[in-house]
Amino acid sequence: MLSRFSIYLIGQIGEPGGKDMEKGKIISIEERIPKLKKLRKRKTNRRLIFIISLFFLILLAVGYFQSPLSKVASIEVKGNQLTPAAEIIAHSGIEKGENIWKAGARQAEKNLERDPKIQQADVSVTFPNRVKISVKEQQKLAYLSKGKKLFPVLNNGTILKEAVGSTPEQLPILYNFKAGAELDQLMDSLEQLPSEIVNSISEIYYAPKKTDSRHIQLFMNDGFEVSATLKTFPEKMVYYPAIISQLDPNVKGVIDLEVGSYFKAYNSGKEKEPVDEPIPQP
Repeated sequence: MLSRFSIYLIGQIGEPGGKDMEKGKIISIEERIPKLKKLRKRKTNRRLIFIISLFFLILLAVGYFQSPLSKVASIEVKGNQLTPAAEIIAHSGIEKGENIWKAGARQAEKNLERDPKIQQADVSVTFPNRVKISVKEQQKLAYLSKGKKLFPVLNNGTILKEAVGSTPEQLPILYNFKAGAELDQLMDSLEQLPSEIVNSISEIYYAPKKTDSRHIQLFMNDGFEVSATLKTFPEKMVYYPAIISQLDPNVKGVIDLEVGSYFKAYNSGKEKEPVDEPIPQP
């Protein structure tokens, strides 16, 4: 009986055609056993490290969710000018002290976008316990006069409930308008016009006529008056700078944009009838 077994792997590599074949290398499995043991130990250690790491991660997660760090500590609001931050936070439905991961960012965005003053909302959670709310508000385009009070009007036709004592922005003041189709159409028109034209309008009156239920009358900051209809107002008013460039700035009057484009100069003295003067189309 042999004292030990020796097992050999003998491989031969040869070429066809009856050429001499080279003797294969002889490798003892006894020599490979230490390498196999090291490889197995290395895999075992890696598995053990993974299990221990996973265990500690679970402990950390459990500890985090049980600690105050998982509760909403601060709510930051950005992009708001029309709506106070406290009101935005209240509308979002997120409260301080609730679980940060149950705050419901997507639902909060939907809640905020139901507000007619807010065009778009983005709510994000920042580790460990901060919430950021970014809003894009509707654009304020005019002020509506009601008695002695002025109320901001947004581009979507929304009239804000909070009156202002003055007009910090150079925006048109609206008269005789109320919430409805005419106001919505006017706001849509103002939104289409360049800001420099909108800012050049001092006052806009809703002045319907028998022949035009959507007739409006504008008074400009440069002293001219404009007669127009909401049906074609944005298409024609966009040429206002080109029209007044053809007029004598010292001769004021009415620029009629209802049908074509005409200028009616105010007469001097006691005469009240305007004089018609055609203006070439730009």
